[in-house]
Amino acid sequence: MNNIVARLSQGSLRHASTLIFLAVLAAFSLLSPRFLAANNFVNILIQSASTVIVATGLTFVLLTAGIDLSVGSVMFVSAAVAGKMALAGQPLWLAALVILLAGVLYGAFNALCITWLRIIPFIVTLATLYFGRGFGLWLTETRAMNLPESVLRIGAARIAGIPFPVLMMALVVVVAHLALTRTTFGRQIYAMGNDADAARKAGIRTERIQFAVYIISGFCAALSGLVAVVQVGAVSPSFGNQREFAAIAAAVLGGASLFGGRGAVLPGTLLGALLIQTIENGLVIANADPYLYPLVMSAIIFLAVLLDSLRNRQLRRSQRRHIRPLPE
Repeated sequence: MNNIVARLSQGSLRHASTLIFLAVLAAFSLLSPRFLAANNFVNILIQSASTVIVATGLTFVLLTAGIDLSVGSVMFVSAAVAGKMALAGQPLWLAALVILLAGVLYGAFNALCITWLRIIPFIVTLATLYFGRGFGLWLTETRAMNLPESVLRIGAARIAGIPFPVLMMALVVVVAHLALTRTTFGRQIYAMGNDADAARKAGIRTERIQFAVYIISGFCAALSGLVAVVQVGAVSPSFGNQREFAAIAAAVLGGASLFGGRGAVLPGTLLGALLIQTIENGLVIANADPYLYPLVMSAIIFLAVLLDSLRNRQLRRSQRRHIRPLPE
């Protein structure tokens, strides 16, 4: 009986995000019949594309037992640069290239401080979070920028019938999944997250791995900002604000551990981000009080941390050696 209960407990924790997602679908479908409409699910995919992309990059960092709090600021800076270039009449492809390069440089700076100066990731990325937010506000002069119609046309475009944001999301998720599951680089990331000292003794260049994952996170955050800005066609002073918390919650809800070594982009992070966006969408359709949204988001973050804690406790319990007494 105890074995059955233990297996049920393990299975429920392993598939917690799926079970919660199904419960959310059932609850909101009862509250509003419009929730189950096909076009609403397409809207959820489109609206979650930006969160999925930034959470995918953050998953690489979490797998190494790191953290990147600066991703929301990278989104803001990237969108601000894009807005300035678009309003100045620069080609959109050039603006996109500059944005992605800025994200890579942002991630490289975080990585340099962490790997060379040996400053803990939490402090480094907290500092660059405030720096990026301040720089973006200075760049935009704390004013909203309404971008040209050509920018919105990109966000509304469909390629082979697939909305542009969804296509970008799918591309990032597939590439990240293959990188983590089919390459030596991916195996080294998991090895470092499980035990950095053991990975170092096995010949893995852990500093290089750590450097690479922060660059990936910066790149994905910049791409996420680009996808978000072509959807809304404007850059406000609050653009990307607190998106790092949604990204962390999405990754952890999807099974990534804050302690490193466990997690997956597909279906993990993807499902976690879709769960968060589904809840936000359902609250809007149900005409919930907008002041409840931050409370709901805080509950999601708390749930994500709680699930991670329970998974780690269960993992430690399963790895504990049980020594049976010798028969007399």
